[in-house]
Amino acid sequence: MTMLWGSTFVILKDLLTRIGTSDLLAVRFAIAALVLVAVAGKRVRPTRRLLIDGTIAGLFYSSGQLLQTYGLARTSVSISGFLTGLYVVMTPIIEAMLLRARVSRRVWSAVALATLGLGILTVSPATGTTRFGLGELLTVLSALAYAGHIVWTGRVSTPETSLGLSTVQTVVIAIMCAAAAAPGGIVMPDRAGDWIAIVYLATCCGALAVFLQVWAQSRVDATRAAIVMSFEPIWAAAFAIALGMETFGWRTAAGGAALVAAMIVSSIPRRTPAGAIPPTGELHAVRDARDACRGRPPTSSGSVS
Repeated sequence: MTMLWGSTFVILKDLLTRIGTSDLLAVRFAIAALVLVAVAGKRVRPTRRLLIDGTIAGLFYSSGQLLQTYGLARTSVSISGFLTGLYVVMTPIIEAMLLRARVSRRVWSAVALATLGLGILTVSPATGTTRFGLGELLTVLSALAYAGHIVWTGRVSTPETSLGLSTVQTVVIAIMCAAAAAPGGIVMPDRAGDWIAIVYLATCCGALAVFLQVWAQSRVDATRAAIVMSFEPIWAAAFAIALGMETFGWRTAAGGAALVAAMIVSSIPRRTPAGAIPPTGELHAVRDARDACRGRPPTSSGSVS
């Protein structure tokens, strides 16, 4: 998923020179929604719970997309990238506050490493700024929206509802982006090459990536998911370097190393002393906190899921 997201940067950089940001988002997610609706077909039963969960997820995500885009127009690219990446830090904090889930020191260390890596990759002292204006505020709010989306998705997603949640969520995103573009009228692309690029963004980086996130977060806790998602800048840099748009320097190497270290640290199983609760107990504790929010009885420590 992060590889697909990383590939969008070089494509968007070209498309946005000819197409408005809100117009591009509206067309992209409209196509993504149509694809997921067609794939879901009769496989998905639109229950009330599914519609509510998917709508909330879609509102979080579309808010992040729109706030990030509007904020980018008022601040530098480097500052926007770093501030957006703050969702890595915000996710465990929101998860701990809302779900009362205990976040281990190991995970906090991984969050710190991921934040350091994002900073090295995206903030250039030569072009950065310490001014905190409207653009910076909107970008921070977008990071908060993304963090909320990650936590909410981790709370409500299950392997059985992944496709349904992805479909409802993407339809809501398309509606929100279309509403944002509607006041000025939605301008459609006028080049065949632009349509090919948008279809790729909509199907692979939109519909498929959204489904992959929902499916994966039914198996991975929100904090670890946020850390893995911070690998997106590495893929963006890799595509840019491969296409000759950027050169490989110490910032890419150092930032990438910090992100890889964060992923390794967050994924190492914790050693359990003899006689203590096995590692699955920690996972069940998170699931119990999540199920408590849904009004479900907790699982037993010996259950298998």
